[in-house]
Amino acid sequence: MNNARSAKDPTPFSELNGLLAELIDCVQSILADDLVGGYVVGSFALGAGDLSSDCDFIVVTKEPVTGEQERALRRLHDEIPTRPGHWVTNLEGSYAPQADLGTLERLDGEWLYVDRGWREMQWSPHCNVADTRWILRERSVPLIGPEPRTFACEVPADLLRDRMRTLIGNFLEDLLSWTSFDMIWAQRYAVESMCRMLYTLETGEVTSKLAALEWGRGELAPAWRNLIAQARADRPVPWDDPPRPGSVEATIAFVEYGKEHARRLTGA
Repeated sequence: MNNARSAKDPTPFSELNGLLAELIDCVQSILADDLVGGYVVGSFALGAGDLSSDCDFIVVTKEPVTGEQERALRRLHDEIPTRPGHWVTNLEGSYAPQADLGTLERLDGEWLYVDRGWREMQWSPHCNVADTRWILRERSVPLIGPEPRTFACEVPADLLRDRMRTLIGNFLEDLLSWTSFDMIWAQRYAVESMCRMLYTLETGEVTSKLAALEWGRGELAPAWRNLIAQARADRPVPWDDPPRPGSVEATIAFVEYGKEHARRLTGA
């Protein structure tokens, strides 16, 4: 197993653990023999999930889901967010055919996916990207099924670095195409994400947002330590509160610093 967590105790939160167990029971009844395994990925797999996190999962199937299975999964994920509790609106994940995970040639293909807090599933490449595939193989917590190393191919460090170079170069434009700095969540997310991308660019590995912030405070230019500490301190703040005065301007400057730092690292 990749870390200290287990199928019985995959996260530090008993409510979430119960929800994950029920999710797997329901998925087993829908997929039957087509189920390969279910895995926690994301921040909880990386040892840093908290009450501000979502819980990311990947369910692996022997074949692409059938029409009947898709309809049943859609009904399941439409119903889960209507239940009481914190975590029912904080699940996010995809249903991935096993064959896709055995080759890098199928990166960025669409999987059946449910977004955090959504009731309607969609077909999306959201989870079929290099960093999520790396977490699945190297750090995931199996809820049911074999270790992902038995069926998921390795994601090379150079591939992760190439992805980060692309993401960093277009980061601000991409971010502001679907959210706004009117919300503290977006401002905080920009700082967290830039630290995380720069960490991967330097190390060739993936880490959590919290660990990336700590890394950034120690490894990036001292001028950004207060902004990074602020992003860490603001995680419990309601997502739609306004940002702190001056923090948006500082964040935009930090993103530009990150782009320049990436260019220095890569010689581009």
